[in-house]
Amino acid sequence: MDVLIKNSWVIAIIVIVIAIILKNVKVVQQARAYVIERLGAYSTTWGVGMHIKLPVVERVAKVVSLKEQVADFPPQPVITKDNVTMQIDTIVYFQITDPKLYTYGIEQPLAAIENLSATTLRNIIGELELDQTLTSRDIINSKMRIILDEATDPWGIKVNRVELKNILPPKEIQNAMEKQMKAERERREAILRAEGEKKSAILIAEGERESVILRADAKKQAAVLEAEGQAEAILKVQEATAEGIRRINEACPSDGVIKIRALEAFAAAANGRATKIIIPSEIQGLAGLAGGIAEALKEPPVKEKPAANTDK
Repeated sequence: MDVLIKNSWVIAIIVIVIAIILKNVKVVQQARAYVIERLGAYSTTWGVGMHIKLPVVERVAKVVSLKEQVADFPPQPVITKDNVTMQIDTIVYFQITDPKLYTYGIEQPLAAIENLSATTLRNIIGELELDQTLTSRDIINSKMRIILDEATDPWGIKVNRVELKNILPPKEIQNAMEKQMKAERERREAILRAEGEKKSAILIAEGERESVILRADAKKQAAVLEAEGQAEAILKVQEATAEGIRRINEACPSDGVIKIRALEAFAAAANGRATKIIIPSEIQGLAGLAGGIAEALKEPPVKEKPAANTDK
């Protein structure tokens, strides 16, 4: 019985020891760091991996994330050099580089960064006028990043960049800016419309010019074809005439045939529009001969009988 009691106590102690060990085993994840205190004082910083904490003696004072973090601060009222009050909100991208300094350097790091960014922003904007503030966003971001990075370095924080999210001037200035932007948009639209109308007019003029050129080319081609047709017709007539003369020469016509042909040609000429015709002597004689023959071939006229006398 005593042996069983002793064994049970041993088992219980072993279980308790194992439970204590398991409870004090810590696994640090990637991009994290554990700040360890021993008896209330800083002892060490655990990196990635498995670690065993001494029970009662050591404790995890703070778990720090080493990732880049974003702090979006609400709008802050700032006054420009020309006494214009505007609202500006900022975004700060920072990263913890020293977990020990971050844990023990300052009580509320985010609140400190917010107040520091508001103060820095007021100092920078106070040296600029409204127009410079609206057009110098990159310069303001760069100056704020440098100042905040130097100020937060003792806290184990590195400021990677600072962005001005919104710059809101007073309502009356916003209305004036909106009117100016509207006028600028209308001006650009008018320019675009004018350019479009100009291009359209140019295209129409080019189209009309091409149409006139095409019509002129068509008329030219038609005139050329007509002239070629007339020339070809004249050539055919001349060729036919030459062929006729050649055949006549080959047939060796007599003088009478030639004169008759000349008379036919004269008759054809007489049927034209000429008002004065010169008749060769040969054709005149031939014409007289032809006239005499024609008169001889005519039938004599029939004589009328005298009427009978009825009076007795």
